[in-house]
Amino acid sequence: MTPEILLALIVLAATVILFVTGIFRIDVSAIIIMLAVGLLGLVNPLQTFSGFGSNAVISIIAVMILGYGIDRTGIMIVIARKITDLGESGEKRITAIISSVVGIMSAFMQNIGSVALFLPAILRISEKTKIPKSRLIMPMGFAAILGGTLSMVGSSPLILLNDLLEQGQLEPFGFFAVTPIGIVLLLTGISYFLLLGRFVLPGKDDTPKSYRPQEELINSWNLPENMHHYLIPGGSRINGLKREEVALKTKYSLYLLAITDENDIIYAPWRYSILSAGQVLTLLGNNEDAEKFAKDYGLIKSLNQQKLTEKIGEENAGFAEIIIRPRSKLIGKTIREISFRKNYSLEIIILLSEKDEKRKEFSDIPLKTGDTLVVYGPWNRIEAIGKDPDFVLITPLEEKGLKRDKGPVAVLCFIGGIMLSFTGLPISLALLTGAIAMVLLGVIDIDEAYRAIDWRIVFLLAGLIPLGLAMDQTGTAAYIADIIINVTGQSHSLIILFAIAILATFFSLFMSNVAATVLLVPLVIIIGESTGLDPRGLALLVAVCASNSFILPTHQVNAFLMNPGGYSNSDYMRAGGLMTILFLFVAVGMIYIFFI
Repeated sequence: MTPEILLALIVLAATVILFVTGIFRIDVSAIIIMLAVGLLGLVNPLQTFSGFGSNAVISIIAVMILGYGIDRTGIMIVIARKITDLGESGEKRITAIISSVVGIMSAFMQNIGSVALFLPAILRISEKTKIPKSRLIMPMGFAAILGGTLSMVGSSPLILLNDLLEQGQLEPFGFFAVTPIGIVLLLTGISYFLLLGRFVLPGKDDTPKSYRPQEELINSWNLPENMHHYLIPGGSRINGLKREEVALKTKYSLYLLAITDENDIIYAPWRYSILSAGQVLTLLGNNEDAEKFAKDYGLIKSLNQQKLTEKIGEENAGFAEIIIRPRSKLIGKTIREISFRKNYSLEIIILLSEKDEKRKEFSDIPLKTGDTLVVYGPWNRIEAIGKDPDFVLITPLEEKGLKRDKGPVAVLCFIGGIMLSFTGLPISLALLTGAIAMVLLGVIDIDEAYRAIDWRIVFLLAGLIPLGLAMDQTGTAAYIADIIINVTGQSHSLIILFAIAILATFFSLFMSNVAATVLLVPLVIIIGESTGLDPRGLALLVAVCASNSFILPTHQVNAFLMNPGGYSNSDYMRAGGLMTILFLFVAVGMIYIFFI
């Protein structure tokens, strides 16, 4: 053992301790490790910081931008809704659907790309179903990694494997040679979370929730969220009445947000609007008040509750907070006098005048400078009132910012980036090309691209890459491999298979899976030739187990999902520990069946 190998082993042991104990935040630990290998001279100064320009780190940056761009077009809202409808809001069914789709997609595209595509949908599904995102994101990430074993182009180690076999004068594998192993692995991973997810996944989201502008507004003003849609039948006594004659706010604490008449939607109908048979009233308020109102007037609950809620709310309308500007011509006038609904097509929910908050009787209160109105209405009308010199709009129009017309362009940029990787270009170059195309084609601007990057994940990956270089260059990895191979060389074939699988798994935790594959495949070919075991099978075992990276968030997919899921190292150890063991048994068992 050389002094360099001893130092590398000490750093490796310290890395394990830092990750297991969680003394420092994981990105801080990675920076410490990066500096340690540089200061100890295990890599040269240039290599110490080479991780920031590595293929893995640039790929992560690119997929963050691509995923953000896809989300800003609203495409994932539609996908999330479809998945939620199919899953009927059941956690297990949603998990099975998402994991299956992402796993299959990962067979034909980089797993980090499939995860980036579906992450926004997962977050929206979590919000809508109230299922903690931590219980949905990790199963999706594991499925993406497992799906990479479904074909010979599903992961970088498998793509590289045939080149290594040809160098060893062995026959390369066909496109779907690994598929039987991958299918069993993917099914094992999905079944694992369906059966044991409630025991191994975090039960709640421990990280502070970051609210979107609409959620923050609803929470800070304690606004009602429930929409109710009622059809006016021919025999209803509300038929023919004016809106103001119904006393919705004063008697029932309800707000009439819109009237749907066939395909026409009238937001914030004027007080003189006539209510008539065939119209559907959209009310905002609690269930009891809505049911009482419907009973008093003989209304029928619409059969299209969810569809109407999506059409009238969510994508097309929302809440906003506006303030009366100083020297506004509206000062001294009442809401009734300015015919607010008629002129602005917005429903006032709250009037805050100085410290007096009004939710019912405010139509005849004179407006003053600084009065705050909380309104509900379509985004285009909210945007218009923000440009009115009499008001100041203080709510960011996040939903209005969705560029739905850019949806096809965003998808083409995403798919284009993925497809470029099949032309022989490095995945980092291919994906970053797709990301910059989104900027150039107006899907997002460059400032949004910078904001989409989670720099903690960048430093996590960049900090660990020099450790992998140090293990390779000092001969530490080969030293560990030789010890294990010498110990197991004359053992039963199953013991040799498990030793190889564990070694590939261990190396993939602290160095790139490609580097682990390059290092181990030539060694296992020699082992196969000396022991009589099929060297192609041993090489395939290495390439498959190079994806067995669940116990620590060092795989690109796990690192990418760590912050959105609010996970800690212990979460990955708890859920990934058993998954790692299952993976080993399945991979070894399948290789034993097919090759030994």
